Amino acid sequence: MFTFGMRAEAQHFDPLILLLLAIVFDAYLGDMTLLFRRIKHPVVLIGDLVGWLDRHLNRERRSQTDRAVRGAFVVLFMVLVTGAVGAGVSWLSLHHTFGWPLELLLLTILLAGRGLYDHVKAVVKAFEFGLEPAREAVSHIVGRDPSVLDEHGVCRAAIESLAENLNDGVVAPVFWYILFGFPGLLVYKAVNTMDSMIGHRTEKYRAFGMTAARLDDVLNLIPARLTGLFLVLAAIFVPTANPWNALKVLLRDSGKHRSPNAGWCEAAMAGALNIALAGPRRYANTVIDDAWMGDGTAKVRVKDIDRALYMYIVASLVNAAWLGAIAIIRFDIL
Repeated sequence: MFTFGMRAEAQHFDPLILLLLAIVFDAYLGDMTLLFRRIKHPVVLIGDLVGWLDRHLNRERRSQTDRAVRGAFVVLFMVLVTGAVGAGVSWLSLHHTFGWPLELLLLTILLAGRGLYDHVKAVVKAFEFGLEPAREAVSHIVGRDPSVLDEHGVCRAAIESLAENLNDGVVAPVFWYILFGFPGLLVYKAVNTMDSMIGHRTEKYRAFGMTAARLDDVLNLIPARLTGLFLVLAAIFVPTANPWNALKVLLRDSGKHRSPNAGWCEAAMAGALNIALAGPRRYANTVIDDAWMGDGTAKVRVKDIDRALYMYIVASLVNAAWLGAIAIIRFDIL
């Protein structure tokens, strides 16, 4: 006797059912900070390996061409390693009766839905104590310098990060798991981690991180557009949102962002909430003079972060719903 999604001959859960369970567990458990005070998170382990390779292969005395080649090698190496580890986890899950709990645990750990919500909600709570605590809270989720942000800048940064990371932490991992199972998800997380660490347009990483940045763009092309669509659909069910404006701004402004993908997430959120996002912003010593997305006000307030969080929850449910539909169709076919 086996439960729904479990095949008797292989004695394992259907991978899509595992992913649905992981989404539920992630929504309840979040980042599991108590666990990772004692052991390293898998993404931290990936980051440690990328950092070690960066220190040993990306040296200033080397030419830009040499650093570009070495950066491409790092990407290839990390993809092969994480792909092999992911394949091993999938093999255990498929061939051992109790292999699936390991995959379920890792899936729950690698999804970042609840963790992202908690980090953005922390910005809202920090505003109760003033602007400086809010700047400190938002610094954990953005790459820009928060010390120069006023109240509206902090609020915009929080909402932009929420929209973009809905893709990176929720939609894209689910998308690549659906296509390629656990190896697909783990490779995506590795590429996304490499992009955040070495995919910067600075002198140190312009050549070395080029391959990582380009591959991250490619892997997010479809998921980012799905994220924009999910936000438009979510706006239908959010009383303070406007789905038609979300669609209009998505189609009109998504290409204004310097990223080929982030604009799809941020434009949909801006249109739905009738606010303005992106625009000029500072990263370390660099000022990026981007265009505004959305027709609404740039004077975004704390209440708008709460509205964005509402949008985020509903869009995450839409993401889970289409996964559930695929799982049901697949189960009926098999």
